[in-house]
Formats: sequence, C-alpha cells, structure tokens
Amino acid sequence: MEQYKQEFIEFMVESDVLKFGDFTLKSGRKSPFFMNAGAYVTGSQLHKLGQYYAKAIHARYGDDFDVLFGPAYKGIPLAVVTAIAYSELYGKEIRYCSDRKEEKDHGADKGSFLGSPLKDGDRVIMIEDVTTSGKSMEETVPKVRGAADVTIVGLMVSLDRMEVGKGGSKCALEEVKDLYGFETSAIVTMAEVVDCLYNHPCKGRIVIDDVLKASIDAYYKQYGAK
Repeated sequence: MEQYKQEFIEFMVESDVLKFGDFTLKSGRKSPFFMNAGAYVTGSQLHKLGQYYAKAIHARYGDDFDVLFGPAYKGIPLAVVTAIAYSELYGKEIRYCSDRKEEKDHGADKGSFLGSPLKDGDRVIMIEDVTTSGKSMEETVPKVRGAADVTIVGLMVSLDRMEVGKGGSKCALEEVKDLYGFETSAIVTMAEVVDCLYNHPCKGRIVIDDVLKASIDAYYKQYGAK
C-alpha cells in the first residue's frame, strides 16, 4: 500500500472522521463503520486533507486537467483545499468551481456556480467526500456538462465503501462510471482500511479487533458489491 494511503487511513481515525461501532445509514442499513467528512474542522486538518486528495488525483489521473469541481455543500471546501495543495505539491494552478443550491440573481458573481466559470475545452475532475448512492452526481453532472463543452476526466472520493449501490450489484462508484462514462476512484477503499487497521496498532491502539472484523465481514456478506 502506498505510504500516503496508510497515512490517510490513520489521519481519518485520528480526526474522528472514520468511526467504528453501530450506525444507521440514510439507506436504513445498519453499518459497523461510518465516515463523516464534516469532522475535518481545523486548519491543519483541512491542509492535510487537501494534500491527500491532491496526491491521490496526481497518482490516479495525472496533471492534465484544469478544474476541480466540488458539489455543494461538502464538495466546496474539498475543491478549495485540494486546489491549494496542488499548487503547493506540484506547482500547477488548478481552478476550483462549485455549484450553488440556490441560483444567485444579483452581483458580479450571479449565476449557478461559485469560483471559476467553466469554459469550453476545460478538463474537469469531480471531487466528493464519499459516494454511496450517486445522488449528488445525478444533480451536478448535468449542470457541469450544460455549463460549457467540458470533459469530465474523473471523480475522486475519499473512501470507497465497496457496497452495492442502487442497482443492487455494483458499488456506487462503478454505477457512476457506467452511467456517465468517466473514471471513478477513491483515496482508499474499505478493503485497504481493514488491511491497514486489523490487529495493527494505530496511534497506540487496535482499532479493528477480531470482534469488529467479524461485524465488517458480516456487513459485506450482505451488502458488499459483487
């Protein structure tokens, strides 16, 4: 496993973003783990988060793109901090863009978007925290493609939960790929999380022990993507 992936997994746990226990998801599923990207709240956490996204995007998609698009609301800070990190790590100026939930009808920046306007010929990478249903892509992909003649290079999320999406067989990231025709990826997958944390000390403690591992295995037996 790449070093930045292992560091990111430990970072999620340390930041209390990735939690283990008994959680009820929006879908109604009972899950032994839960990820809340809203728990990244400090300057140092956001700085590191942008760097992990930038490293993953650089490794997966390279540098041939112009815009990071973060769907409102959680995608807005993700696009901003990743654009900053890309400048720091790779010396490349990437523009950021996000959609508005409500269109602004006044001022110099009126319209449906925040940040840089999308232009014909732009190569865009979509950026999100986690995708479990693909709902945000249903809302934002038509907006992005309708704003200009752009190419969506791919989608990067922080965690691939590796569970079935709405179709009942493939994971949500695969469903997005099939539906919209662009690549999808994650900084880490849950398989990588388990491999990193199972009976291995993280910040002085065992996060995934035998009991929790059995719960995760049972969850994937029921909901894991085929």
